[in-house]
Amino acid sequence: MIAGPIVLLVIALGALAFFSVYAIRAYERAVVLRFGVFNGIRGPGLRFIIPFVDELTRVDQRMITMDIPPQDIITKDNVSIKVNAVLNFRVIDPSKAILTVENYLYATSQIAQTTLRSVCGEAELDDLLSKREEINHHIQEIIDRQTDPWGIKVSLVAIKDIDLPQEMRRAMAKQAEAERERRAKIIQAEGEYQAAEKLTAAAEIMSKESGAIQLRYLETLKQISVENSSTVLFPMPINLLEAFTKRVGGAS
Repeated sequence: MIAGPIVLLVIALGALAFFSVYAIRAYERAVVLRFGVFNGIRGPGLRFIIPFVDELTRVDQRMITMDIPPQDIITKDNVSIKVNAVLNFRVIDPSKAILTVENYLYATSQIAQTTLRSVCGEAELDDLLSKREEINHHIQEIIDRQTDPWGIKVSLVAIKDIDLPQEMRRAMAKQAEAERERRAKIIQAEGEYQAAEKLTAAAEIMSKESGAIQLRYLETLKQISVENSSTVLFPMPINLLEAFTKRVGGAS
């Protein structure tokens, strides 16, 4: 007759312990409500609550990485694109995350999607491609300001992919090819200009020293002699031509 009540008492105590003892992990905090009123935050370890009186909600304080799904966006210069991004944030105030918003994960995701569409829609396509870091930082500041009342700190927003229409990709490829050709022509022109400057300087130096012209003449003969050719050309010295032109000029 005594064994039955003892068994019931053991079962009741076990059920009481099951509903009153919680193990809080090191990266978690527990928000406790007593009769629906905020009663405090419990740290890691074994924590006891009053069953059917207290309500305990765990909050993970680790860094959360959330994917922002692709958003259909029309840029400032009327280009239709799809943009997706990644968002890193963590809960720094568990009480605000539980008491001020119904579901902080869903709310943060919606704010991130709306902000991504708004900021990218105000920028031109070239800015999205070339100033991505600035746009990331701007989106992060907006989301962080809106989620701060929820006890959430946004540490990173990064645009992952920008999906362009096929015709826009072809136009950008042609533009890049034209830019490469322009740079190649500029480099070639600069090389020819520098070579012309060097040749002009060398001609000025050789015109001042007649011996330099003779040395150049002998060097040319040496180069011709080492070539295996059936035709041999003997260059005429410049000084002979000068004497001839002077005589012709005097006769005229």
